[in-house]
Amino acid sequence: MRTAYSVETVRAAERELMARLPEGALMQRAAAGLAVACGQLMGRVYGSRVVLLVGSGDNGGDALYAGARLARRGAGVSAVLLSPERAHAGGLAALRRAGGRAVRPGDAEELIAAADLVVDGIVGIGGKGGLRAEAVPLATVVADSLAAVVAVDLPSGVDADTGEVRGAAIRADLTVTFGTHKPGLLIDPAREYAGSVRLVDIGLELPVEAELEALQHADVAALLPVPGGESDKYRRGVVGIAAGSARYPGAAVLAVAGALRGGAGAVRYVGPAADAVISRFPETLVSDKGPKQAGRVQAWVVGPGAGDDASAVGEVLRADVPVLVDADGLRLADPDVVRRRNAPTLMTPHAGEAAALLGVAREEVEGARLFFARELAGRYAAAVLLKGSTTLVVDAGGGAAVRVNPTGTAWLATAGSGDVLSGLAGSLLAAGLSAVDAGSVAAYLHGLAGRFAADGAPVGAHDVAEAIPGAWRDVRG
Repeated sequence: MRTAYSVETVRAAERELMARLPEGALMQRAAAGLAVACGQLMGRVYGSRVVLLVGSGDNGGDALYAGARLARRGAGVSAVLLSPERAHAGGLAALRRAGGRAVRPGDAEELIAAADLVVDGIVGIGGKGGLRAEAVPLATVVADSLAAVVAVDLPSGVDADTGEVRGAAIRADLTVTFGTHKPGLLIDPAREYAGSVRLVDIGLELPVEAELEALQHADVAALLPVPGGESDKYRRGVVGIAAGSARYPGAAVLAVAGALRGGAGAVRYVGPAADAVISRFPETLVSDKGPKQAGRVQAWVVGPGAGDDASAVGEVLRADVPVLVDADGLRLADPDVVRRRNAPTLMTPHAGEAAALLGVAREEVEGARLFFARELAGRYAAAVLLKGSTTLVVDAGGGAAVRVNPTGTAWLATAGSGDVLSGLAGSLLAAGLSAVDAGSVAAYLHGLAGRFAADGAPVGAHDVAEAIPGAWRDVRG
């Protein structure tokens, strides 16, 4: 499992380690890893032109010491000092001894235009609120250059804890981060600024409980429900789907498609799209008597394509089984009823739906995804899967680590894709997974299936559903 820790946790671990090491040893570890990554990115160090953007903090020191290592290997290294009087003295001296030079920001434009590599050491993980005014012109020049850009620990101008970008920031091709990932490297919009991320182990001892988790293949494989010799459909789980309408019958079909591939033993469908569902998936158990009369289920999915019919949403929310609420169901659900539920609830909004529920603009949610996912989970006392460029899964209490999904493709932004995800996650709920596990495993499989189905080309939601078994086998393989 990939984990990420807050700035406060990282700082505490660094202090503990530095107390046991000779002075400067931790910075030398970071600089060594940074220099290796820079050299590998360039391919050839001797004769290359490297520009360091150096702020006043330890990130500037890391950049200076790494620059000294590159200079000793034959690179021409220039350090642009944003605060010359506050630059790391030891790092600056090491650079000069190795043949590098220091310049002021006014000399930077020409150097950056001719550089092969720019190393961003302006601001460290404690930076907030975007770049300061004096650094903004440098970010513009870097963005216009042809140089490869490496960020030290985190791109300057992004928030390490939240992934927010509130102002100008450096866009990196590679971020070399030390000790552990930081949440901002895994959450958009900051993730887009980080480029590829390389983790350098510097020996930090971190708590077991992280602030952010990203499942990997092995983690997902361990959570997938696998039937045993004594399994029947009820032991495997039966999921109910209350979805679709005369206007949106396809939502029901796609939700059922996802559910049938999610590991549950049977799928019950309730709603006005029964004919469309049964013609596509004859193994579905259909009913026209409403959720309460549908028969035994171990979890419900409600809302995809429901239109304005709130009756099914209300019935499902009163059931004493886990419930996934999606799409129209989010708008139709009574918040008080959701909060009073004893069984788990998983809400699966995209940014626009979350914004409507919270009474804010969509752009606010997209710019602060972690904050608003937690806010929604707190308001509704429900687990939340916030869909989007970075899909986050937050527990109902908000106390456990947040899960961030590492799979997916931009081609998944297509009509009906969320319906497939809802059915898949609902099936995992019925199979016995917790709301957070069901949501994060479903998002992982769904994102992987999207990659397999698209393979670099446009894809439809039904293609994603059909690719789920392949994703499942890939994870378990």
